[in-house]
Amino acid sequence: MKEPILHPPSNLWGTQLIGLGTTIGAFADIGDEVVIGTNCKIQCHVSIPPKTQIGNNVFIGPGVHIANDPKLNGEIKGTLIKGGAKIGMGALIQGGIVIGENSVIGMGAVVLGDVPDGETWAGCPATKIK
Repeated sequence: MKEPILHPPSNLWGTQLIGLGTTIGAFADIGDEVVIGTNCKIQCHVSIPPKTQIGNNVFIGPGVHIANDPKLNGEIKGTLIKGGAKIGMGALIQGGIVIGENSVIGMGAVVLGDVPDGETWAGCPATKIK
């Protein structure tokens, strides 16, 4: 399996654990204490804040932003994106939630709560569509 590929100018700050075979696109911003599994594809202009955990074989489209302070009170909540999840371009993910295994988040969705395994969610706010 190949070493992770980081396309410049990616911004990694603090410490991360990035799995083999993972690709991170240009202008990605990845915070401290982030764990990213193997064979993930994180495209350009993605923002991943501290304490986020991403499983294996996850796709994150360009321009996705993940929050980690859902109540804007300084309380950091890590987000968990389970293996096989696919997140479409421009989606916004609230901090402290779980995106289920093999779930799909539609392009431009605003996800404000947990998404169960295997479900497809889209819209603003995102709701189950499949």
